[in-house]
Amino acid sequence: MKAKRIVSLLTAGALVLGTIAGCGGAGGDAATQPADSGQTEAKADTGSADAKADTAAADAGSGDTMEIEVYDAAANYQGLQTGWFDKVVKDRFNIDLNIIAPQVAGDAIYQTRTSAGNLGDIVLLDAVDFADCVKAGLIKDISADIGNYSNLNGFIDQIKVYNSGLEGNNGEIYGIPTQMMNTSPTSYSQDVIYSSPLLRWDYYQELGMPDIKDLDGLVDVLGQMQKAHPTNDAGDPCYAVSLWPDWDGNDNMLGIANVVQLTTWYGEKIKDSAILKADGKTFTPITDKTATYYKMLKFLNSLYKAGLVDPDSGTQDWNAACAKMSAGQVNMFWYSWQVGFWNSQERLDNGTAMIFVPVDDQNYYADADPYYGSGRVFGIGSGVDDAKYKTILEFLDWYASPEGLEFEHAGIKDFNYTVGSDGKYTAINDNALMDNLNVPEEYGGAGYNDGNNQINEWIVSANAINPNTNETYAKDYWSSWKASTLTQMKKDWAARFGAAEPAEWMQKNNKLVISPNVTVPLGSDTADISVVRNQCNKTLCDASWKMIFVKDDASFDSMWDEMTATMDGQGFQDLYKFDVEKWQPQVDAKNAVK
Repeated sequence: MKAKRIVSLLTAGALVLGTIAGCGGAGGDAATQPADSGQTEAKADTGSADAKADTAAADAGSGDTMEIEVYDAAANYQGLQTGWFDKVVKDRFNIDLNIIAPQVAGDAIYQTRTSAGNLGDIVLLDAVDFADCVKAGLIKDISADIGNYSNLNGFIDQIKVYNSGLEGNNGEIYGIPTQMMNTSPTSYSQDVIYSSPLLRWDYYQELGMPDIKDLDGLVDVLGQMQKAHPTNDAGDPCYAVSLWPDWDGNDNMLGIANVVQLTTWYGEKIKDSAILKADGKTFTPITDKTATYYKMLKFLNSLYKAGLVDPDSGTQDWNAACAKMSAGQVNMFWYSWQVGFWNSQERLDNGTAMIFVPVDDQNYYADADPYYGSGRVFGIGSGVDDAKYKTILEFLDWYASPEGLEFEHAGIKDFNYTVGSDGKYTAINDNALMDNLNVPEEYGGAGYNDGNNQINEWIVSANAINPNTNETYAKDYWSSWKASTLTQMKKDWAARFGAAEPAEWMQKNNKLVISPNVTVPLGSDTADISVVRNQCNKTLCDASWKMIFVKDDASFDSMWDEMTATMDGQGFQDLYKFDVEKWQPQVDAKNAVK
């Protein structure tokens, strides 16, 4: 999701921690993956990126440091990359990465820079904007050169599939999808899913580990938790949920993000103004009272009426909410990555970590492995000169190499992990991100989180297999991590629910709705639709926040009806029709591979 500064270590490290294998983004966990052709190619290319990186560093070292502008839709930071990741990159390429972040600078910077004909040297965009920039001539054709870069070429099939969907494409390659995998479009390799109810295990045990039948039952359980534990150890107030508005309206959604993600608990998925039903074929408007946006907004209102919603929720930013997660003031998480702010090894050991707890009437939506990518795309600006173009390709190839991916997903050798005599990796300092531990002096000595990779997006998923270990880049699926996280809490969870992992429980009980992961370039808004979308989104977001904090059902429904009438007057029905037609090709493609 936009606006979250979630690094791969948080996402990956959190995913297993947070639920059961260690419970806990914006995707970094894979179970076992077969040694398919993609992995074989990667294994054969292990050293190639290092050699290119050495050559690039030697070439760049003969002159001044080259500055590379990175226009980055995923970044939550703007300015020069600093700290340990800067040193890693500079040692290999003698480049400065200057991050340009629309989430920091504001969306207007996109129009300003595209109008000027130069978005950036490296460009990272959501797929719709990327397609627009290709049509506008802002992205360089890399077809003639990508075959010379073995790590990128290891994913050439996926890259070609994405580019073939660009309008008017005749075999050119402009974009490199993010988060690619080497499994299949219908595989689900993770132990936990992106969104599900995660509760404090010790508090849940205190209540006798009750069955939770529905959302009313969940409200009741959370109320009992808060009554028994009204404050954290420091005396600060605790709540079931702490919300934030920063992400509202981003990432192909209408409405407030914290509600949008909860809709997936009932197998539905927001697609702009439309909701894709659990059958994977049928759409309904987001304003439909029988659909999940209404249902989950009403759930948050029920929590509020029970005194279980942080009163700062409508005004605080994401950082403030995360600080409360880290302080133990939140008793339910719903994003898998959130556990990175609470679940440490110590808390897994003593049973105070957050873990998935099923709700009987829920069927959880999950996207399959991102074989073709996650929806964002890397490209190279069309205006770069030859020297910069060569350096960028070398950097991107390294970024997709085993060495680059280890830095991106596993961290620093002998600081974040050690290598055993069997070649397998073992995680250490798993609180490095959470507590911003100082890195070794050879990497600059500053805080780990301060120096983390500010690009905040990856060409290859953390769940891909590292040819150096034949295990994932994400530590959550290392054999050493699995062994170390086989805590009493995990054993108790498995005994209670009859499965080793959350996703296994969901699959055994037919509670997992897997959506094939197929990337299809989508049409962009017309000028008129853009106006309607912005107006409707503002109306929906403003009304939704107010509805969370109303005191009775009658007021809630009255506000809902008033909101939908306003949106209809703003052109919502035209927007809904546009969005259904926009998303239908993706739905058709998903159903074609089932």
